[in-house]
Amino acid sequence: MNGFAYHTTSRVAIVTGASKGIGHDIALRLADDGLDVTINSRNLAELEVVAQEIRAKGRRVLPYVGDVSDEEVVKGMVEKTVEVLGRLDVMVANAGTAVVSRVVDMELKDWNYCMNSNLASVMLCYKYAARQMIKQGEGGRILGASSILGKKGGPEVSAYVATKFAIRGLTQCLAIELAPHKITVNTYAPGVILTQMTNVDALDKAYGGTHGAFTKHICGIPPEGPHSSGDTVASLVSYLAKPEAYFITGQSIVMDGGVVMS
Repeated sequence: MNGFAYHTTSRVAIVTGASKGIGHDIALRLADDGLDVTINSRNLAELEVVAQEIRAKGRRVLPYVGDVSDEEVVKGMVEKTVEVLGRLDVMVANAGTAVVSRVVDMELKDWNYCMNSNLASVMLCYKYAARQMIKQGEGGRILGASSILGKKGGPEVSAYVATKFAIRGLTQCLAIELAPHKITVNTYAPGVILTQMTNVDALDKAYGGTHGAFTKHICGIPPEGPHSSGDTVASLVSYLAKPEAYFITGQSIVMDGGVVMS
């Protein structure tokens, strides 16, 4: 009645970019919520550490190594998830990277790398998750990683910003397409979340001296401005993945301490 048929088997999620940072926190939170989880990154050793954390919570876990900008990897990941864990109810297309360069200095290879890593990967995860959820006929939840830099520009990160704006548009299109199937599609748009990715020592020192200072500069935030941990994002994803979130779709929800308000 609300986008999920209630079945006796456990709900199952895929989280990409799950070996560290926000993806790691999302995967653990979904395990706490009772989901079995496929976790993906390019690093098997790091994934195995996360897998042990999930098993300790009593949930099944499938580590899946691969580059999700490769269509065959994503197709295989969804197929293996269904084979091993039985189904797919939640896709979290979290994996991504950043390229630091002014537009006037941008190398096309760096631009294309960011487009593939951040945008093509999300499209592919959306595509194959949607196909599986439509086949199951029981609704589902699809989520992608945007950013407050998907709502406003910043210096030296044009490729990253372009992908995060594009993910919002892609998400709205898919939300419309999948509405008849009771599959919701949303993005989470964090502000400055302190992770390994935001810990850029030399640049942080140049812009205020503390972890996250350079990222805050890019986002137009002073060094003493707001930041948070990955738990903030994981909490939002946890709710959006639940059956009761059936009335939220096509949205890009910001959690940034009030930097961008809409």
